[in-house]
Amino acid sequence: MLTDKQVLAIRSRFKIFQRKIYLNTCSQGALSDTVESGLQDYIASWHEHGSPWERWVERYEEARTAFASFIQASPDEISIVTSVSAGINSVASALSFRERRKIVMGEFEFPTMGHVWLGQRPRGADVQFVKADGNCIPAANYERMIDGETCIVALTHVCFKNGFRSDVKAITEIAHRSGALVMLDDYQDCGSRPVDVKAMDLDFYVTGTLKYLLGPPGLAFLYVRKDLIPTLAPTLTGWFAQANPFAYNPQHFELSPTARRFESGTPSIPNVYGAVPGFQMLRDIGTDNVAGHVKTLTRSLLNYAHDLGIVTKTPADSLGPLVVLESRDSTLMVQKLAENNIVASNRFDGLRISFQVYNTMDDVKGVAEVLTKNLNLMVLDPAGVRSYD
Repeated sequence: MLTDKQVLAIRSRFKIFQRKIYLNTCSQGALSDTVESGLQDYIASWHEHGSPWERWVERYEEARTAFASFIQASPDEISIVTSVSAGINSVASALSFRERRKIVMGEFEFPTMGHVWLGQRPRGADVQFVKADGNCIPAANYERMIDGETCIVALTHVCFKNGFRSDVKAITEIAHRSGALVMLDDYQDCGSRPVDVKAMDLDFYVTGTLKYLLGPPGLAFLYVRKDLIPTLAPTLTGWFAQANPFAYNPQHFELSPTARRFESGTPSIPNVYGAVPGFQMLRDIGTDNVAGHVKTLTRSLLNYAHDLGIVTKTPADSLGPLVVLESRDSTLMVQKLAENNIVASNRFDGLRISFQVYNTMDDVKGVAEVLTKNLNLMVLDPAGVRSYD
């Protein structure tokens, strides 16, 4: 576990904490000195050399290798894209829906996951949504829908609107027993704990840099299991998807033998410079340390909510990083927090509080104080005391 002194040292590298309590990593990670320095390095290289594309492409490949190590994959299994949407679209364009038409996903997915796969219906896809039981989707609900007709199961790791964590292992096993592929969207969790795509037995994994990986927007990563790569030929493509992008031959089409075949156009070099220092900082801190610290903060806020009688949308046994509290007016509640220099966010009737390694118990107490003064804006539990052990 990290000591208070270590956490404060980490926190000091994020200028926003000089003015505010930042609890909105679920939308955008706070900016650190090392990420800012990375962006400045890109600007300096542009000033000094004009167009050092050889060096920029080297940095691009360094990002691929660094992220592969972060999720326990090989660099050849990593595609660098501009957004998770671009990564999902590239995979979707490579799949056929003639023999297996069904696409199964929970109703807790982020909209882009639904939109991309619904967009495949003209190609024959049959998109079906797994219903929730309240604020949870048990693995059994997936099992009732996944069958031999299922092509792929799209699965969010942590739901953006209530903080529910899916049972990835169980659902992946169900899908694979039926011969279906699994794509995990880890945008709301990657960077808050260790990731091992091999241990999770995933076929595809997508995430971006702007949230818990502490980087800028405009950069994302797609993992594709190595033995799947040669079987898939994306039709959403571009010059950087080719075996030799620098052949400059528009009449020759030869996809890269690696996951780079899922890329498309000119890479987002400024974002590469800004993103890599973010997840390298997390590696230096230790993702196990990050996870332990985030869990402590999450449990503390859930306990405060329990003591205040506030209904939580996030399950009581949550490990973090996102806690969502039910509110009568979540927009006004965000404003009340802002008046106290606390940055949070909301989705629908949920007040979202998200934790990363730079947050402290004092941040939790600050939220609890504002909640206490504004209980009229929260939904209170008529059943009274509930256990959060």
